[in-house]
Amino acid sequence: MSLDVSPALLEQAERGEVDEADFVDCVRTSLPYAWEMVSSLVAQLKVDGGEFADNQTPPPDEQARGQLLRALASDAIRGALERHFGVRLAFQNCHRVAVFPLDSSVDDRLARFTSVRGQLLNQSPELRDC
Repeated sequence: MSLDVSPALLEQAERGEVDEADFVDCVRTSLPYAWEMVSSLVAQLKVDGGEFADNQTPPPDEQARGQLLRALASDAIRGALERHFGVRLAFQNCHRVAVFPLDSSVDDRLARFTSVRGQLLNQSPELRDC
């Protein structure tokens, strides 16, 4: 299961629309490693500036790796994180998460990061089974 959904949040979903703040809180508490990764990258981007901030350190264990995969592979979770933090997220492999500002001036850099070429250049034998 990707998220630990409270009965109250499940009831919201069964009734209709879900308050996105409640959903984001569910993500925060269910996927703490992924949440911390994204929030720390957002903070790094704000402090350092630049076109993007990314992580190149592998997760400490498979549970953490799974959290990143679940957070970034789900359109709903990924979209909610992007809206909450006001960034665009990019994901290359089992751990390379990047945050880009919404500013269109970084569109070219985002396109390079998410390109086929960028994906191929980010490969290594150590990542074969991640």
